[in-house]
Amino acid sequence: MSTAATPADDRAVVRALVSLKVRLLRNGLRRSPGRAAGYLAGSAFGALIALSVAAGLVALHGRTGAADAAAVLTAGLAVAWTAMPLFFFAGDESADPTRLTMLPLRPPALLRGTLFGSLVGPGPVLGLLVLAGAAAAGGRGAASAVVAVVAVPLTLVLLVTLTRSVAAANARLLSSRRGKDFAIFGGLLFAVLIQLGNLGVQSALRQPDRSFDLSVLHPYASVVRWIPPVSAIDAVRSAGEGAYLVAALQLALAVGLLAVLLRWWLRSLQDLMVSGDASTLVKTSSVHSGSGSRAWRLLPAGRAGTAAQRHLRYAWREPRAKAAVFTGIGMTCVIAALSVVQGWGSVYVIALGALMLGLQSGNLFGMDGSGFWMVAATLITRRDARDELRGRVFAVLLYGVAVLLLAGPVLAAVTGRWQELAPALGIAFAVLGTSVGLGCLSSVYAPYALPADGNPMRSAAPGQNGVVMLNAFGSMIGVSVGCAPIGITLGILLASHSPAWPVLPAGLLYGAGMLLLGIRIASGGLIKRLPEILARVIER
Repeated sequence: MSTAATPADDRAVVRALVSLKVRLLRNGLRRSPGRAAGYLAGSAFGALIALSVAAGLVALHGRTGAADAAAVLTAGLAVAWTAMPLFFFAGDESADPTRLTMLPLRPPALLRGTLFGSLVGPGPVLGLLVLAGAAAAGGRGAASAVVAVVAVPLTLVLLVTLTRSVAAANARLLSSRRGKDFAIFGGLLFAVLIQLGNLGVQSALRQPDRSFDLSVLHPYASVVRWIPPVSAIDAVRSAGEGAYLVAALQLALAVGLLAVLLRWWLRSLQDLMVSGDASTLVKTSSVHSGSGSRAWRLLPAGRAGTAAQRHLRYAWREPRAKAAVFTGIGMTCVIAALSVVQGWGSVYVIALGALMLGLQSGNLFGMDGSGFWMVAATLITRRDARDELRGRVFAVLLYGVAVLLLAGPVLAAVTGRWQELAPALGIAFAVLGTSVGLGCLSSVYAPYALPADGNPMRSAAPGQNGVVMLNAFGSMIGVSVGCAPIGITLGILLASHSPAWPVLPAGLLYGAGMLLLGIRIASGGLIKRLPEILARVIER
């Protein structure tokens, strides 16, 4: 009896993989009302953005430079789709082909099923809207309409294939801890570059009369229109201008790249299904001694130092903790840089950075996960709870204060407003101390579990997103109210043209007082609510 796969078997595999993608979407919405509401809200927001972009492109139809704008936008879309699997690989369960490599599937059938399944969901639909708008912007006449019928779906399939082939080629790297670290740093860098590119394009397009001149895009469009998948969309313009051979050549370039990417994707799937994972192979290497670094000796002695060391190790080794920490640091740097680039730079911007860094203490016990029961077993007295909180808070302050001390002088040097440095640091220290103190209270009275899959792109376990929102917004409101005295003091000094430097020691003492008050209140609640905190933190 022959066991060779038949075309009918391959078609059944393709149907199964497509239905699997549909069930993943449907069951994901059924897990919790909060997740379903978030997914629908995100999809609605994405649809609004896509429709706005598509409508703007259609409105450009007939204007000089409309086709150039469509080509540049399509190039940016291609870059974004290429980068998605590198930075958000863990956010899409269907993007990891290693989940299916142990099943008795043939690589060609797996490729076709994954490709058709990737076309299911809001992402491809929104991309299709934007691409249709780009084709409408550069099109002209019936010939453009005919070519657009082919070019728009071809570009969408090419973008999806590009994303999946990149994900398959880097699957094992991106599913490892180092790959997740790369995704965190790369995602932050990609977000910064996108924002800087946005500012550069706006400044280049904007004229003195606040109108936009699209002609500046022509040098860039003349290059990218020959690079697939942009070439397929630009073929619509070429056909409308009567250059049918050029349009055919541009479509052929897109088809050629699609064939190359499909071949690359197939080869990656074959390697994943027949070659071993290097991380599972036994390696003979020298074992380094586990002696502690001298840096740990700078930490407080006793339980507080142990808790601080544990928290710092989490912040460096655990992808979810690293994502939270470096997102706070990255957002501080981004806000500071944007304030300078956009012309409203001020040293007081570091107060927003202090808030972002202080919010990292809003769930101090969530990172422990199921291991928190070992910590909870040693929390007997209120002093134990106070030392545990002090250690974790010390770890947060260690990098929080360092970032503020570095960002403040840099902003003062760039903007030339050295007179704002002292009061800005005072406000920042007050905000940081108050937010960390409130974070201790949130960690005790509103704890939540982190996802068990280690996904750094998810902030909470299913069903606890409401607690996360309550935690974050409650902390922001509490910091705004709690730091009002320092803000009023600064306003009075500035209004009376008095020196504002006294805000620095005042803010430092105020922040320290709010921090100690938060630790004192939270330590009592930690002992009383320990069973409930334990149940919430280890919940999956």
